[in-house]
Amino acid sequence: MSATAELERASHAIDRFVREFQPVYGLLAQHVALPLVLTPELVNFIRNRFLRADGVPWVAEVDLLLSDLCRPAGFELYVMSSAVRSHLLRKLEQDERFGRQRLEAIARSLMTYNHYLSRTNGLSAPLLQAQQWAAMVYLQPQREAAVREIAAEFAQHGATVSEVGPFPPIQPAELARLAQIVQELAPELQEYGDLLEYARLITQVRAQPQAIRTEDWQKTYQVLDTELHLPTELVLGGVGIEASLLHGLQPFEFETGMVEFVESSEEPAENDGVVLESFEFETAQIRQVEAGGWDIERRHGSAQQFVEELGDGTGLDMVFVPGGKFEMGSPDDEPENRNSEKPQHEVEVSPFYLGKYPVTQAQWRAVAALPQVERALKPESSHFKGANRPVESILWDDAVEFCRRLSRHSGRDYRLPSEAEWEYACRAGTTTPFYFGDTLSSELANYDGRDTYGEGPEGEYRKQTTDVDSFPANGFGLYDMHGNVWEWCADDWHSNYKGAPNDGTAWVDENRTKTRRVLRGGSWFINPRGCRSAVRNNDAPGVAGSVSGFRVACAASFA
Repeated sequence: MSATAELERASHAIDRFVREFQPVYGLLAQHVALPLVLTPELVNFIRNRFLRADGVPWVAEVDLLLSDLCRPAGFELYVMSSAVRSHLLRKLEQDERFGRQRLEAIARSLMTYNHYLSRTNGLSAPLLQAQQWAAMVYLQPQREAAVREIAAEFAQHGATVSEVGPFPPIQPAELARLAQIVQELAPELQEYGDLLEYARLITQVRAQPQAIRTEDWQKTYQVLDTELHLPTELVLGGVGIEASLLHGLQPFEFETGMVEFVESSEEPAENDGVVLESFEFETAQIRQVEAGGWDIERRHGSAQQFVEELGDGTGLDMVFVPGGKFEMGSPDDEPENRNSEKPQHEVEVSPFYLGKYPVTQAQWRAVAALPQVERALKPESSHFKGANRPVESILWDDAVEFCRRLSRHSGRDYRLPSEAEWEYACRAGTTTPFYFGDTLSSELANYDGRDTYGEGPEGEYRKQTTDVDSFPANGFGLYDMHGNVWEWCADDWHSNYKGAPNDGTAWVDENRTKTRRVLRGGSWFINPRGCRSAVRNNDAPGVAGSVSGFRVACAASFA
């Protein structure tokens, strides 16, 4: 059957499914099309995270999995055909209510879900690996990492013993599995032509080995920094790949047993010795409309966090930030960019936890009451009073003392985030000047709204800090990354990024006696261009004002 015919058949099947039930069932099908394999718990997870307000009933989960759109692939495992997945995802991306951002939000949620499953015995490692790749390719900062991992797997399973040491000499089933995954994810991998061609040829070996040309298996396929060669043994040596492995997703290995994703009403997931709980949040995107004005589209997202108890009923919400790669700094075409934000460079950040909000005055008081480590802390230091407002007028040295006391209290290594971690978390996968889009509105952040950025709207100047939960979050579920207070980072100040580390760690000089420290994020006092994701500021560690606060970080390990 031709590709066109398959897509038409998929379209008819989707239309029949929606007619048989109701339009909102189609929404559910679109939202669960991104994972390669479905379980009842995963479908329930996605419906609860994204479709609660859309009237999708719980029974739609069962109806979908038992419909013609899905087929069983093992005990409590279901798959959609490539054509059905492709058609559903295209419809979701083209829907003005959701668009690309919804796909990316689902991908981030799937990564969080996968991290939970990696701590259980519910699914096999190959299946979890494939699910993770399916999420990563929909996130620009993660896509290259996924391609790099897939290419490395191809190289490993298509090599001989002499090339890679202890591995078996050619593993046809694994090559077939990897080729099928690449073909499933092809719409997001168009920039990696050699990878797509290599996967196509691996599949073709079994179906039409006689069609493989000499130049095909003699060619070097360059996928990023990995060289791939079509294994000669598969083409000329008669090593067969079972036909059953080349259809659907049956080549995935799995252990039978029900995968249980625990909802927040039950026992939450445990990771790194902490209890992770899912939470929902509102985020937004500002768009220019035809009339020349600006419209704010509000959306829902979900992420995971744990709460560090500080005593007296006060807690510190720590949000899980998945690791990945991103371009740090501003591109040359970003309006009002600065030399200190250059050169733009790729940085790889490991997973970590970051405070959902800047540290509040209530949290500051609780930690200031803990035993001193190196220096005294004043329980009241802020100019603008309010338990839920960010603490401000904080010295860099005081913020470090806060982290030390919190570390001793909790047994976890709390610290200030590195500048790279801060920007990565702020951007949350975006490349625009702000995580809300190309401009900023005082409906979305606390800054001097009398000034504008680009052709953005004028707004309110509040002349003071605001409660930390007053505005929408970014795509990771983090609040106030633009405006309210500048936030101290662990790094020493450098006037540009020449020589900066690319592994997400703090850039600290050997001799710190005369250095200044980095501040990020803007404040209530500054104009919008000073609140961009890439903007950098600095001050002496012994200087504090009503515009300076901080949030804390700690590492996340998935060993």
